[in-house]
Amino acid sequence: MPFINEILKYKSVSIVGIEKNTGKTECLNYILQQLQSNDASVAITSIGVDGEQTDRVTATPKPEISLTKGMVFITSEKLFLEKKLIAEILDVSEEKTALGRLITAKAFSEGKVTLSGPSDTAGVRKVISLMQQLGVQTTIIDGALSRMSLASPSVTDAMVLATGAAVSANISQLVQNTAYIKKLIDLQHVEPFLAEKLLKLPKGIWAVDRNGEIHDLKIPSAFLFNKREDDIFRYGTRFYAAGAVSNSLLQSLRLQQKNIELIIHDFSKVFASQPEFDAFIKSGNSIRSITKSKLIAVTINPVSPNGICLNSDLLRKEMEKALSIPVYDIKKMNN
Repeated sequence: MPFINEILKYKSVSIVGIEKNTGKTECLNYILQQLQSNDASVAITSIGVDGEQTDRVTATPKPEISLTKGMVFITSEKLFLEKKLIAEILDVSEEKTALGRLITAKAFSEGKVTLSGPSDTAGVRKVISLMQQLGVQTTIIDGALSRMSLASPSVTDAMVLATGAAVSANISQLVQNTAYIKKLIDLQHVEPFLAEKLLKLPKGIWAVDRNGEIHDLKIPSAFLFNKREDDIFRYGTRFYAAGAVSNSLLQSLRLQQKNIELIIHDFSKVFASQPEFDAFIKSGNSIRSITKSKLIAVTINPVSPNGICLNSDLLRKEMEKALSIPVYDIKKMNN
């Protein structure tokens, strides 16, 4: 399985679902199953909660997460007590989540777990660092693209993207939507020294001058950008948006006609539509990211929750043509 070998080249990999019901957990279970026959040391955790039998939002059945002996997992105290396997505790964090402290444990038997890991990006970084200290070869982060999440899957070295009919029942539109996400993941990155400084900033809009010095524009949110009355260009035309990037922000900057460079935290913070994004770029502006993650594969789920079933072979072919990376239908591979 080519992309399984690719995963083991990285210290951290996230499995990211574009939306619910795109087959992310099935993809995760497939990867864990394939890794069972490999001698690599692997750890797994989740941004949010995953592995429940029933989706809390849609009340539909969900695949549980299955671990094999020797795998390390990170979950909350509450969910650790509900595990269906034997495990040895390796670490108990000092930080608390809504479901208690994070427990790092090693599975001593096969079984199922519900994962609930760090709730913010800094927490994800700490978990990855701890796993490296424990000698884990690859840490897998179960992630998602969500306005509600304070944790970004982009902090991992690489990622696998899960998409499918739940995003769109039209193959052409689905391919276009997925290609847009890939375009965001592939954004050019800023200089490492600047990225290190920007990572420490709280939310808001910041100016970066020609010397790489950062200036607070006193704009707490991108949504308040239009209300700023003084000259935001006194430090130049390079800006950093620490939070969400919306249509209104890109439109406001585009109308300035200043050849602006907008720096974003990572691709998951872009909630602007593809037409607005493209209009911003075509107007002579540019967007760069402070994170760097490689998309190594895309998985497709051709079946939507309402029963629509797309042609898997055609979808995979069109997706590979548009993305120029390997695309897999996990369910077909399991059959």
